[in-house]
Amino acid sequence: MRNNQAEMTKAKTLFACQSCGVQLSKWSGQCPDCGQWNTLVETPVLSQHPESKNRFAGFSGVASPGIYSGSDVAAETDAYLPTQIAELDRVLGGGLVPGSVVLMGGEPGIGKSTLLLQTLIRLAEQYGGSKNGAAPLYITGEESLGQILLRAKRLGLSADGLRLLAETRMEQIISLAAVEKPNVMVVDSIQTMYTELLNSAPGGVAQVRESAALLVRFAKTTGVAVILVGHVTKEGALAGPRVLEHMVDTVLYFESEGSSRFRVIRAAKNRFGAVNELGIFAMSDAGLKQVSNPSAIFLSHHERELAGSVVMVTREGTRPLLVEVQALVDDSQLAAPRRLAVGLDPNRLAMLLAVLRRQGGVSTHDQDVFLNVVGGVRISETGSDLPVLIAVFSSLRNRPVPRELVLFGEVGLSGEIRPVQGGEERLREAMKHGFKRAIVPKANAPRKKWADLEIHPVGELSEVLELVQ
Repeated sequence: MRNNQAEMTKAKTLFACQSCGVQLSKWSGQCPDCGQWNTLVETPVLSQHPESKNRFAGFSGVASPGIYSGSDVAAETDAYLPTQIAELDRVLGGGLVPGSVVLMGGEPGIGKSTLLLQTLIRLAEQYGGSKNGAAPLYITGEESLGQILLRAKRLGLSADGLRLLAETRMEQIISLAAVEKPNVMVVDSIQTMYTELLNSAPGGVAQVRESAALLVRFAKTTGVAVILVGHVTKEGALAGPRVLEHMVDTVLYFESEGSSRFRVIRAAKNRFGAVNELGIFAMSDAGLKQVSNPSAIFLSHHERELAGSVVMVTREGTRPLLVEVQALVDDSQLAAPRRLAVGLDPNRLAMLLAVLRRQGGVSTHDQDVFLNVVGGVRISETGSDLPVLIAVFSSLRNRPVPRELVLFGEVGLSGEIRPVQGGEERLREAMKHGFKRAIVPKANAPRKKWADLEIHPVGELSEVLELVQ
């Protein structure tokens, strides 16, 4: 009898390869089909579980299955629910969308729980008990309720209108949330949650994926906006299966450089807004404060002009930002000179140095090149190519670049200067901060002259080197 029960228990789970999708009855270190290592994870066979068919039976607002015409479905034009925090709304695309699922990741202690607590308290003050729905619900699996209230007190916030729940079992969470009917629900964190459908420990790949699937299904069928807090690995990626990012609507990353008090929220995926949008915050004793003029914090106000320092106008999402790029070029004592880039792709730096040598006649083959983007910002767009090359050239020749000069533009392998998106927006941002000159691609130059900004359109790298010599 015991053997039969054991066999039934084993039959409830399979092991699926995360690379090729093959399913096996036993775990193995290497997938026999694709040959990848450590890709087999426990996967529940939900159809065999007696409760799996009715796990959403208690939900309210479940729509009847069927096929609908586009004319029969009303588009929700005013669906966004503002969080009352402008920088967070910018990253989300305007606010939280009912029924959406947001995954927020970041290093421990960077401020994820602090920001979400501030957000939910503001939402409770604005929407709690109104026609928009019940008060927001904060679910914690890592802290006690007393610890959350202690943090709110330290931040000078009143959590009287906030609903709190300390629970890790998904069945209990969904049951209580279906009765509570909040408009926004935070789960902190998804790695601490577990479902009784699986026998594995919380935090495992299967538990994280199945718990997230339950919450996604709950959000879509009830219209509750769900925010999941996720841990990150030492490489900076979200812990858990990669499929977790595909299941949710929005993926946000909290970023910070070293001991800097500034925090950057970047949207890596967003079905309701722009990708790579940035939200800038500053950590203080009263929690995270919004930075209304982020360009000012990324600029260093030097008393004199310095060699290797260049100001560029980057564009992250829909926002132009003024960022200082610093380069240090020095004689190398090694057979293979070092190429170190902080805030920029090192492979792109190596490519740009090759373009500088071939198309500009400036060689750094025997020089160590160190590059730093001030303020801990990570630049991912190609508009940084031209400022990076000019910073390297300035440091190598020990010729300072004028402080009133800004640059942006993509550099091709043949030395041509290619246009980038949002040229006039970048120029307006530079002019707003008092810059007088700008070197830009020809295609980004305005048709009319600007009275307060001298613009130099360029088409080749050699033209730029002549302007800055």
